[in-house]
Amino acid sequence: MWCATRRGEVTVSMMPSNLGYSIREAFTHIRRNWSTCLGAVVTIFLSLFVIGVFILGSNLVGNLVGSVEDRVTIQAFLNDGADQAAVDAYQAKLGEWENVESVTYKSKDEALQEYRETMSNRNAEDAVAALDGQNPVPASLVIKLDDPQQVETTANKIVADQEFVAIADTPDNAAASVQYGKETVDRLFSVTNYIRIGAAVLIVLLVFVAFVFINNTIRLAISARRREIAIMRLVGASNSFIRGPFVAEGAIEALVGALLAILSLQVGWTFLKPQLANSLQFLSFELSSTVVIGVYVSLVVVGVIIGLFGSAIAMRRYLKV
Repeated sequence: MWCATRRGEVTVSMMPSNLGYSIREAFTHIRRNWSTCLGAVVTIFLSLFVIGVFILGSNLVGNLVGSVEDRVTIQAFLNDGADQAAVDAYQAKLGEWENVESVTYKSKDEALQEYRETMSNRNAEDAVAALDGQNPVPASLVIKLDDPQQVETTANKIVADQEFVAIADTPDNAAASVQYGKETVDRLFSVTNYIRIGAAVLIVLLVFVAFVFINNTIRLAISARRREIAIMRLVGASNSFIRGPFVAEGAIEALVGALLAILSLQVGWTFLKPQLANSLQFLSFELSSTVVIGVYVSLVVVGVIIGLFGSAIAMRRYLKV
C-alpha cells in the first residue's frame, strides 16, 4: 500500500507502478463522482467543439478566399497587326517566368464571345449589332499565376519587357495594354489578409479561453478532494504520487471531451454540408480529408495537454509544504 510510514519507502516502492495506480484511481474517482466529472467533460467538450468549429470554418473560408484569389489573372492585350510568330514566342517566354502557372492565347473571336456571355444578353447583342460586323475586341494573352499576391510585380515586369511592347495593343502606352483590375485586386487581397489574420487571432483566443474554463473546472473538482490530498500528505505520500491520479483523471476527461467534440463536428458537418452546397452552388465547400483529420488530431492533442496542465496547475496549491 502507498500508506507507508516513511516518505522514502513510498517513493521507492510505488513509483514503478504509479502509472497503473494513477489510472485505476482516476477511473474509480470518475465512477464515484460522475456528476462532477461530467461537468468537466461537458466543459472540455463545449470548448473543443467551439475551437473545432472555428478551425474548420477558417479552413473553409481560407479555401473560398484561395479560390477567389486564383481567379486573379493578367490580361496582356495584343495589337491586331502583331506577327503571330512573335506572339507565340512571347507566350512561350512568359510560360518560363517565375510565378507564372500558365499562359493562354485568347483570339479576337473568343474575346468577343466571352463579352457576349459576360454581359446581359440584350445589352451584349445590341452592342454587337451596332458594330456592323466589326470586332474591336483585341486578342490577348491570359496569364495565370502561382502566387496571385504577386500580380502587380508580374504585371510591371510585362509592361517593362520590350518584346511585349512590340506586340502590345497600345505600343506607346504598354501599361494600358496590361490589365488585372489593380484597385479591385488590392481591395480583395486586403480583405482576404484581414480574414486570415482575424481567424488566426480568434483561434488562439478561443484556445486560451478554453484553457481558463477547463482549468477552473478541474480546480473545483480537485478542491472538493482537498481533505483526501491532505491525508495522503500526512501519511508520507510524495507529491508525484498524489498528483498522478488527478493528472490522469484530467487527461481522461479531456480525451472523452475531445472525442465527443470530434463526433459532434463530424455529424454536424455531414448534415450541414449538403444543405450549404445546395443553397450556395457557386461556392465550394470541400475540405480535404488531410485537413479534417489534422484538425481532429489537433483537438485530441490540445484537449489532453490542457487536461494534463490544468490538473497539474490546479494541484500546486495543495502540494505546497
